[in-house]
Amino acid sequence: MNCPKCKTVKLKPSFLEPALRSHECVHCDGDWILIEDIVSWLEQTKPMFSGDESAVFLEDDSKTALICPLTGQLMQKYRINNDTDHKLDYSANVGGVWLDAGEWSYLKDQGIALQVGKIFTDAWQKQIRDNDTKAMYQALYESKFGDDYEKLKEIKSWLDSNANKTELRRYLLAENPYGI
Repeated sequence: MNCPKCKTVKLKPSFLEPALRSHECVHCDGDWILIEDIVSWLEQTKPMFSGDESAVFLEDDSKTALICPLTGQLMQKYRINNDTDHKLDYSANVGGVWLDAGEWSYLKDQGIALQVGKIFTDAWQKQIRDNDTKAMYQALYESKFGDDYEKLKEIKSWLDSNANKTELRRYLLAENPYGI
């Protein structure tokens, strides 16, 4: 089986962690791993990570679509989280994941290596999109309101938790709340 990134280099059997099988490219240091192997490893070893891994990517994220080394079909790219533009390449047909150099360390550092299979779910990807949207609106409001934005958030929080919030909003929005 050839490396999806290097294309001509043969992948060699290896281990990402003790008892966690993978196939490694000796040229680009990427790893091919099956989700079923991760699940089996998790069930057998109950691993724990300290979170002090070096999360430096050794290679640039593969930007082009990669070909699954087992099926020859295109793999899909999935965002890992909101903190990085790096994406994992996933072959849904075989449940295989291509990890570019350093991505496993990053997943461990972020505390998501033990749930890597969830990254490929609609719920995970929706959460990333929702977080992106929230961050975009926060940046927009911060630029629009400046220092007043923090005070505005406090007022909104107070208003939302108030039992009379509907009447308070009417008062605030009324051009002349006293009817004069």
